[in-house]
Amino acid sequence: MEMHKRQVLSLVLYFCMCIAMCQPILYSVPEEKKSGSLVANVLKDLKVDAKELFARRAQLVSKSSKQYFHLDPHSGDLILKDKIDRESLCGQNDPCLLFSEIVLENPLQLQRIKVQIQDVNDNTPKFSKMEFIFEIPEQVPVNTRFPLERAQDSDIGENAVQNYTLSPNEHFRLDVQRNSDGSKYTELVLEKQLDREVNPQITLILSAVDGGIPKRTGTAQIIIDVLDANDNFPQFEQSEYKVKLMENSPLDTLVTKVEATDMDLGPYAHLTYSFSEVPESVLRSFNLNKKTGEITVSGTIDYEENRNYDLRIRATDGGGLSAYCKVIVDIEDENDNAPEISITSITSSLPEDSPPDTMVALFSVTDVDSGESGRTACTTETNLPFVLKPTENNYYQLVTQQPLDREQASEYNITITATDRGSPRLTSTRIVHVQISDVNDNPPVFEKPSYEMQLRENNIPGLLIGFVHAVDLDTAQNAKVTYSLLPGKVNDGPTSSYISINSETGNLYAIRSLDYEEVKDFHVTVRAVDSGSPPLSSEVTIHVQVVDENDNAPFILYPLQNGTSPSNDLVPRGAETGYLVTKVVAVDRDSAQNSWLSYQLLKATEPGLFTVGAQNGEVTTLRPVRNRDSFKQNLVVVVRDNGHPPQSTSATLRILLVDGFSDPYLKSVALPKEETAEEEDPNLTMYLIICLAAISSIFLISVVAFIAIKMQKREKFIATYNSAANFPVGPDSQEISADPGAGSLSQAYNYEVCLAGGSLNSEFRFLRPLFPVFSVEPPNTQLNPRSSNDSEGVPSHPEENQDMFQVRILLIYSSFHMFIF
Repeated sequence: MEMHKRQVLSLVLYFCMCIAMCQPILYSVPEEKKSGSLVANVLKDLKVDAKELFARRAQLVSKSSKQYFHLDPHSGDLILKDKIDRESLCGQNDPCLLFSEIVLENPLQLQRIKVQIQDVNDNTPKFSKMEFIFEIPEQVPVNTRFPLERAQDSDIGENAVQNYTLSPNEHFRLDVQRNSDGSKYTELVLEKQLDREVNPQITLILSAVDGGIPKRTGTAQIIIDVLDANDNFPQFEQSEYKVKLMENSPLDTLVTKVEATDMDLGPYAHLTYSFSEVPESVLRSFNLNKKTGEITVSGTIDYEENRNYDLRIRATDGGGLSAYCKVIVDIEDENDNAPEISITSITSSLPEDSPPDTMVALFSVTDVDSGESGRTACTTETNLPFVLKPTENNYYQLVTQQPLDREQASEYNITITATDRGSPRLTSTRIVHVQISDVNDNPPVFEKPSYEMQLRENNIPGLLIGFVHAVDLDTAQNAKVTYSLLPGKVNDGPTSSYISINSETGNLYAIRSLDYEEVKDFHVTVRAVDSGSPPLSSEVTIHVQVVDENDNAPFILYPLQNGTSPSNDLVPRGAETGYLVTKVVAVDRDSAQNSWLSYQLLKATEPGLFTVGAQNGEVTTLRPVRNRDSFKQNLVVVVRDNGHPPQSTSATLRILLVDGFSDPYLKSVALPKEETAEEEDPNLTMYLIICLAAISSIFLISVVAFIAIKMQKREKFIATYNSAANFPVGPDSQEISADPGAGSLSQAYNYEVCLAGGSLNSEFRFLRPLFPVFSVEPPNTQLNPRSSNDSEGVPSHPEENQDMFQVRILLIYSSFHMFIF
């Protein structure tokens, strides 16, 4: 029960304490007080002393998150822990309070306290911007109001903004009004009409003053931009501009710049330049910059076309107001036009025989420039057969001053030069083409003074030999050349039977086949005649040489190859090496290398016994003749010329090897075969008589037959000789004279012929005076051009004498045998 009473008592006490604590203790402290400053002493308000305060373990508990105060338990002083900024803590709230509790123990006691933070004038009034811009048109009426922004002050009460002031000016005043809540606001009131052209911008200072001590003032700048009204016309600096411009100025050259001003502002002062009622020539030649007013060259400026231009310029502002000016452009002439040459008449074709002072062309010279630039002088080239002659009114004549020759210059391109006297001087040229017409004043001229042509013999008729060509320096018909052969003879025949000429081309043709052996060369004369009037001509000589071909085979002169029994050459047994047996004599009707003959032993009974000289045809022994050598020796000698292809002829030679003159002959008749020993026969004498009688009979018959055969053979020989170009043949010739280089005999070789043609180196040399020596020589000297010299002193025998000579030989030979027997 006692315990219950205690609990009730305690509860009563607790409620009493709570009621006591419901009445907070109020303290105040100015803001911005330094840390550690005394706020108040709580001992008196708590009704405790310092010892009890300490004993009851008194402490201060803050209701906010931050502890701004500190309780000293020993003294009971409430001390400011940190500096307090009322504006940061409470803003514009008034009052500004901080709540805390003091807790005491034993017994528990809670005491609420509140600390009022008192405002001090620590903040200056502030406007939201340091500068306020107003755009007010200049035509705004007076007493127009413009609200201003209020200044803000963090302080409260008397420390807040109390008044506004405006800097002095003549256009605006400040009107301060109060709102229903007691706050003040301001307005600008226009007292005087604005003029942008006088004062385009007004600057005012607006001040806000608080009521604190000391007073604080905040300011802001008010800028009044006076908006323009289009109340001013544009004005040009000059009403008339005068400029000079050189003609042919390049494009974009600045002529001048016009400039207008407008006292308005903005779009009303924005000026646009344009041409005003100008002709097409101005628009074609000049360009006007609509923004800057610069006039530039946009086309060709030609003094000769327009010497001055009148440009009307208009300047228009953004409100449509305009001003006008005039630009006068004087064009200065420069020497930009070369003289002009105009041909009035011209002679296109001028005969080359025109006399001096013949007019070729008539022309005039003009220059459209002025002054010295328009004065001209005219010249032409030097060293020409033409000259200029000035006439009236800037006319000139081009006339001949020297004789003309079309063959030296068939045409002239005459350059006429006209020069003015400007600076720099300008020149123009004109080429006058003059064609010189031809007259027939030049005969045809052959390319060569004479022609040498060659023609191979045995040619095809109609073969082209060559051509001649004559040049006539004239033209057209005067230069048309025709060719013809002049009359002449070749081998007693007319030239026209050997050669012909094409009258148009000058080609020479052989009419018939020629033989070198008949015609070696000939001359013809060709005439070239032009077709002028009168015609002119010239002549040239053509030497035609017939070129030899190898068309003749060598002809054997000795030994004669006539189809009858060939003659025998006698060679004594015991003849030594190099013994001259005989000589093969041949000739060739061809010339040069075609007549160069060579000899070769083709066949022999004893190959190693005889040899033939390759150049002279001499048959000699290669070794001594032996007794065992065959009595009869047959040799075949080939004679070949040096032509291409070579031609050849063969000759057959018969040689008898004898011991003596009589024995070989007897043995050849009685003993066909050689015998080294003879047997003794008692009837030998009878046999010899019988043989002698038989031989004599046979001999007489042979003589008669021989004469008959020789007469017939003579006729054949004459026919053969004529077909072989009359080469003489004599079987019994002793001495032959010919050119060794041509394969024939020379005068240096003399051969003795006895009976059968054998050598006279025998026991019958005593008969030598009975055998005449003769030379085989052609009756005609055409065989050798040197026959007149080479045959001098050599007798020539007719054919009849040769036959008689052979008969005489046979008779002597027969008598000799009869004598022996």
